[in-house]
Order: sequence, then structure tokens, then C-alpha cells
Amino acid sequence: MAKSVIITCAVPGGIHTPSMSEYLPITPQEIADDAVAAAEAGASILHLHARNPDDGRPTPDPKVFMEFLPRIKQQTDAVVNITTGGGLGMTLDERLAAARQASPEMTSLNMGSMNFALFPILDKIKDFKHAWEPEMLEMTRDFIFRNTFKDIEYILKDLGEGHGVKFEFECYDVGHLYNLAHFVDRGLVKPPFFVQTIFGILGGIGADPENLMHMRRIADKLFGEDYEWSILAAGRHQMPFVTQGAILGGNVRVGLEDSLYLGKGELAKSNADQVKKIRRIVEDLSLTVATPQEARKRLGLKGGDRVNF
Repeated sequence: MAKSVIITCAVPGGIHTPSMSEYLPITPQEIADDAVAAAEAGASILHLHARNPDDGRPTPDPKVFMEFLPRIKQQTDAVVNITTGGGLGMTLDERLAAARQASPEMTSLNMGSMNFALFPILDKIKDFKHAWEPEMLEMTRDFIFRNTFKDIEYILKDLGEGHGVKFEFECYDVGHLYNLAHFVDRGLVKPPFFVQTIFGILGGIGADPENLMHMRRIADKLFGEDYEWSILAAGRHQMPFVTQGAILGGNVRVGLEDSLYLGKGELAKSNADQVKKIRRIVEDLSLTVATPQEARKRLGLKGGDRVNF
């Protein structure tokens, strides 16, 4: 029998900027409301960044996270997954600050350094609300998103061993799967683990269906049955790719971090819009959607009663 599909929703993200969509949640209240609505629509995991409420800039400040994390926990049983990627250009300690304080059930963990290029967006948007937006996008022309072996090992020990956190291992290319296998072989990562394969970021593996199949084959080769596979794709590739992944037995991630659109030329008015759409697709494929408790059991999470918010 096919497993139920775990839907992750990446709510505000740290990539898109306020000028790109009026529907991007910025303030703690907006993030909390959008996250709760996404959970009610069927997301069992909520992947969360924080934004400066004044100008929408990504912020690592734990105080801002703590303005919305308790609200989400009070209103939903969904698994809270806090970013350790943060925003482009943050230091490692900044990226870990919120997770250290909140001690969530899950965090993201990027599995390799990479070019992470967003500058082509500058050709599409001419008028920005805030000066930091074009500056951040242009910066990525000469930017390396750092995730060294030392960094990864540090996060595994600090959050994994120190806080009982499990990880959404973000793999933007085939080499990242082998990086993860290295830590598995060393015993620093133990199953079950959650492998998020990511397609369509300039600097990572492209959004080509053949790449989706290849990443799946390599993950199967490296990890056997010890992992849960999930798929996300950037921009217009989001829905086609996650649908294909669900058909192949994978889990899915949607949300305004990954795409601002619901369909061609149609902005999503909320994260819940995207969750509702992929849930409908999944159920039309005669698959079922996992509950938060099912996700916790399959991923070996510590439980929502053992977090610090």
C-alpha cells in the first residue's frame, strides 16, 4: 500500500521580496495566520523563516521568530520546521540562532556549498519598494551559499545531538546526496531521514524530469529504504514537479518560498491556496495526505511537547 503523502509548506521563505507579490507574508501575525491556514488546508510540516516586519528583509532574530512560533503551536498540531539557511549572506551563528532558542522538532539543513543565483529576477522587476531588494538580488551574482563539511557537522551536533532536532536535508544537486551519505556512513545521521530534493535554482540541478528520476535513483542507491523522499521545485516548475514526485511515491513541498504563483500568470493569494491545490491533485490520484502525527511517526520526531515555544 502506498504511503500517505507528507505535504510541507514553506511559508515566507527568504528568497522572494515584498515587491514580487503583495501576498507574501511579512509580519509575525501574517506569517502565523498564513501558516495556520496552510496547516488547516493539509500541510503537516510548516517550514518557517522570519522577516523584518518594517521592510520585509529576512531576519535571523529569535525575538521575531518567537512572535509567531507560539501562535502557530497554539492553533495547529503541524510540525514546525525552522530554517538554518536563513537569508543569503547571514553568518552560520545567525542562521542557527532561532533554532537554538526554539529547539523545534525539525530544521532544514543544506547539504553543500553552492552558487545560489537570484540576479536574473532583476530583469523582470523594475520598481522595488525597498532599496535592499535589488541590492540583495544583485549580490547573488558573486555569492556562494556556504555549507561546508565543517558547517554541516557543527549543525548536526549542535541541533541534532544537543536539541533532538531532525532535519529536512536540502539537496540541490546530486553531489549533495553523496555529502549526506558521507555523514550517514560516519553515523552522524541516523534513519529515518527526510531528503528534500530541490530543482530549478540557478546554481543547482535543473528542473528537468530526467533529473528528478536521476536524483531518485541515486537516493535509492545510497539510502535504500531508510529515507523519506520529498520534492520541491522553484517557480513555474513547482506543481508539475511535485505532482510527478507524488506519483513516484514521494512527499511534496509547496509554499510561497518556492513559488509565488498558483497557476500560469496567477499569483497565489496565500500559502493555503497552494496546499489546497496539491492536496486536490494528490487525492485525485487516489493518494492520501499524511496527518502531522503520521509525519512525526515516519520521521522519528521528538514531539511538539518537547519544543521551547
